[in-house]
Amino acid sequence: MRRIDFMTIAGIVAGIGLMGGALIMGGNPKLFWNVPSLMVTVGGSFAAVLINFSFQDVKNVFGTVRQAFTTDLMDPEELIDLFSELARKARREGLLALEDDASRLDDPFFTKGIQMMVDAMEPEMIRQILETDMAYMARRHEIGYGIFKTWGNLAPSFGLIGTLIGLVQMLAKLDKPETLGPSMALALITTFYGAIMAYMIFIPLAGKLSLRSEQEIMLRQMMLEGIIAIQSGVNPRILEEHLRSFLAPLSQRQQAGEEPLPREEAYRERI
Repeated sequence: MRRIDFMTIAGIVAGIGLMGGALIMGGNPKLFWNVPSLMVTVGGSFAAVLINFSFQDVKNVFGTVRQAFTTDLMDPEELIDLFSELARKARREGLLALEDDASRLDDPFFTKGIQMMVDAMEPEMIRQILETDMAYMARRHEIGYGIFKTWGNLAPSFGLIGTLIGLVQMLAKLDKPETLGPSMALALITTFYGAIMAYMIFIPLAGKLSLRSEQEIMLRQMMLEGIIAIQSGVNPRILEEHLRSFLAPLSQRQQAGEEPLPREEAYRERI
């Protein structure tokens, strides 16, 4: 089930709200609105992104961006429970009995893996096919968050270009000293726009999409190891412990009913 990521929304709303509040409290916020500056920073940096990537990559990324605001990833603990249940069923009734379980998750990767296992394909062949799927999925994700990362890196540069344009226009009016102040302020707005685009929107979005990618790859790796283990007839408790090794030490201790480690000790255990 798709869930809304309130952290992303809260971060953007808080950032824009605080910035807007600071502009209002500091004087006239209309001074920070300039259409030509937006054309240079937003339009110019987007044009550079189009040059750097293919049209299809840029077209697809607008569908990918919703992953930063929502998530439909499964809880790893639920996945461990599911594979533990499947392992017990396989030992009790045989691998063929798992055919009806291929559709337990709305996930083509899981369905494909279970079906190949039921069809008695060689474990090495199953691993090779699923690892190839994972590699190409990671590549698609890399392009998705790479576009936002590139856009975030380009935006401040186009802000600087806009400032240089403004400085040239200002120097051309040196015979009118009264216009120098407003022209200088206008020239700096593009740098402001570029910094906002990069550090409040695009680079954080790239970071969130990269995190989503890592989480999805970890779930896929857990599914792969679970499928191979079930086909090999591994004891369900051993399978459960193996899959739990993917989780953070804190989650493992909580699952085992142990007291969580102090924060510093837990941190040292992670590294």
